[in-house]
Amino acid sequence: MPPRPRSIDVTQVAEWRDGQVRRAQDYLVAEEPLEIRIGKTPLSVTMRTPGHDLELAAGFVFTEGLIKKREQILSLEYAKTRSRTRPSSGNVVRVRLTGASLKPEQLRRNFFMSSSCGVCGKASIEAVMARGIRRPNPNFVLDPAVLCTFPDTLKAAQSIFDRTGGLHAAGLFDAQGKLVVLREDVGRHNAVDKVIGWALLSGQIRPPLADYALMVSGRGGFEIIQKVLLAGVPLVASVSAPSSLAVRLAREAGMTLVGFLRGQRFLVYSGEERLQSKNAKASDCPTELGAPARPRVQS
Repeated sequence: MPPRPRSIDVTQVAEWRDGQVRRAQDYLVAEEPLEIRIGKTPLSVTMRTPGHDLELAAGFVFTEGLIKKREQILSLEYAKTRSRTRPSSGNVVRVRLTGASLKPEQLRRNFFMSSSCGVCGKASIEAVMARGIRRPNPNFVLDPAVLCTFPDTLKAAQSIFDRTGGLHAAGLFDAQGKLVVLREDVGRHNAVDKVIGWALLSGQIRPPLADYALMVSGRGGFEIIQKVLLAGVPLVASVSAPSSLAVRLAREAGMTLVGFLRGQRFLVYSGEERLQSKNAKASDCPTELGAPARPRVQS
């Protein structure tokens, strides 16, 4: 058995306040490499916050298009390592698949792409759409007033962020605003993979996640939109700005993409038709389609 994952570390710091210096303890979010193997072959190494590693691996092989359903995962386990210093580090996960025709060159390509994020432009969108992605559920409707509750609900559930202030979160919500599952990680893409992996492995809900919305902290980048599209989620919201490539992909795929969701305001970049107010009181949570001045945040 691997050791129990540590999501938080403690360190000593010098705190400066009002011209005075004192020694104190501070909490740091843990970050360690996780190697995902298909059988004995390395697929990817990602820097992640330990915890929910099996969900991360399951979500990764799904959002990378290696599998299309849960039944293709024959086994999912921590691999035994031969390191004498850390004989059971818990940093290697082995996945056995069926019905997935994987060539060695495909595994090498996925490995290096995941390490360098070397995808961009029109070719990236064409590659995603070539996977046969279906347009997300056109019948999914969300009340803007409900959408406006997502940030506070997400923040209230972030136990690790409250102590460290140093990681991202992804949360899956139903149309009534209930938070179904939340995962935290130093990488926002890892948090998304953990959520999707949870859906795959738990059996409670399974992709396509056609009746749910996903909210992520930070910005909504291309990689996030790509992963969520493969899971069939019709609406993605973030507290910051999406990238230009993410907006192009969302529009081409028919996904609703929301940015700058804070308080009682947000911007809609794609798929406005899925946001319909039940009481028609637009003042409850204004939506904007332009690009007015707004505060910038770190993403």
